[in-house]
Amino acid sequence: MDKLGNKDKLDIIFGLQKALDDDITRRHGLEHFTPEEWIQKDVLAITAELGELLHEVNFKWWKNPKPVDRAALHEEMIDVLHFFVSMCLRAGLDAEALFGLYIAKNKENFDRQYGRSAKKGYDPAERQEVPGQEAGEGGAS
Repeated sequence: MDKLGNKDKLDIIFGLQKALDDDITRRHGLEHFTPEEWIQKDVLAITAELGELLHEVNFKWWKNPKPVDRAALHEEMIDVLHFFVSMCLRAGLDAEALFGLYIAKNKENFDRQYGRSAKKGYDPAERQEVPGQEAGEGGAS
């Protein structure tokens, strides 16, 4: 058995991130930042990491694509996860709370797709064509 034992994987991730955050905060003398300031900084960091992730998947449609480097793609995704988990911790979410909120939101998202939610506008059966917009265009909200 490894040193992490049989703990839940999400609990392990949260524990490792807390240890890293605490170490960085202590070693760099960053104790003066409030949780809200840390979250702001984490959002900026995630934004930068998402930009790096985007570069790994040939988003420039006007440019000849290059083979996707899966290792680099995965590394950027893990960088995003690091900052996301750090934000969760600073917002007072532990692994169990995050899991519970995710399960509830996932159910709500399915309910929206099948018209079982009070929030309207998601059921494909209710889709109406919008002049000037082709079917399937547009983003999710």
